[in-house]
Amino acid sequence: MDSAELRGALEDAGLSQYQAEAYNTLLQLGAASATELADACSVPTARIYDVLRDLESKGYIETYEQESLHARARDPKDVLTDLRGRAELLVDAADEIEDRWEEPEVDRHKVSIVKRFDTVFDHATAAIRDAKYEVQVSATLEQYRELKPALEAASRNGAIVKLSIHTPPTGGPDLPPSSMFEGATTEVRHRELPTPFVALVDRTETCFAPHAESLNQYGVLVNDYTLTYVFHWYFQTCLWEVWDVIYDGRADMPPMSYADIRRCVRDIEPLLDDGVELTVSVEGFATETGENVSLSGTVVDVLYEGMRSTEGPPPLSQLAGQVAIYVETGDGVVTVGGWGSVLEAVEATRVTIEAVDGDRRIVER
Repeated sequence: MDSAELRGALEDAGLSQYQAEAYNTLLQLGAASATELADACSVPTARIYDVLRDLESKGYIETYEQESLHARARDPKDVLTDLRGRAELLVDAADEIEDRWEEPEVDRHKVSIVKRFDTVFDHATAAIRDAKYEVQVSATLEQYRELKPALEAASRNGAIVKLSIHTPPTGGPDLPPSSMFEGATTEVRHRELPTPFVALVDRTETCFAPHAESLNQYGVLVNDYTLTYVFHWYFQTCLWEVWDVIYDGRADMPPMSYADIRRCVRDIEPLLDDGVELTVSVEGFATETGENVSLSGTVVDVLYEGMRSTEGPPPLSQLAGQVAIYVETGDGVVTVGGWGSVLEAVEATRVTIEAVDGDRRIVER
């Protein structure tokens, strides 16, 4: 290593340019007065005294008076220990960078584990109040009463609200009249089993806590599209699909809106089979670019696994894969999917049936 490389290494170790220059020169001279040292290196004479005092405070040199201020390099044992320690730290840092690059840690900002149910409930209340598209909630009657003002706000925002009420299998409270759900929910189903508290908001936020009788008491807050999709399927299969409807505030004639493409396909497929013309509007975003999309047109077909292989509405198992509707617009046919769309051109956040050819109800009750 030549002098220039040594000076560069000393600067990397924390010395200033002048300090590295002065120390490197003093190593060659052994000892020198301040003025002799300034003459032998590139440090200005006006700065040499400050530079020497700084080097002495760092343990690199020692100064002494001999008619004038003199300096000599100290035994480098401490300096060498410091430099070798820095070198090991840099090696460790390089190894850590490599490890983190190969196995990045989970983003802690997306998932939070909390201890108190109140934290989960408060977070859910705030998220629901600002919902724009869809809310899915599993709650007790008491929790519903507390959430009702937030759910009413979400409904006013235009969100579709699905509520799964759960009561104990025996000795539970009587269900309230349907008027209790008006203005706050779109549809309510009843489950007679202990059930976790769940709130899914606008396909992004999840608030989860085990049921009150669980041995594990904690809460999970998620702010992530993909993880919320996993909770969505838990809600659909365990808390929604098989349970009885106790309140249905959906319209049965146009305009009729859907946040769930699977529910939409179930309702419109019989009409399409009968040759009924359906006019729809779609709000969502392009799956390739993420840009917002608004379109309208006529539904010309639907797609799902095992189409028309069973009589009546398709079971949820047939709707677990790709589900889409084909909309004829002025610019051609556009494929529209729902939550988690990959193969379709548009992921719909809202599909609204605007008109039906003929006086036909979309949903028969």
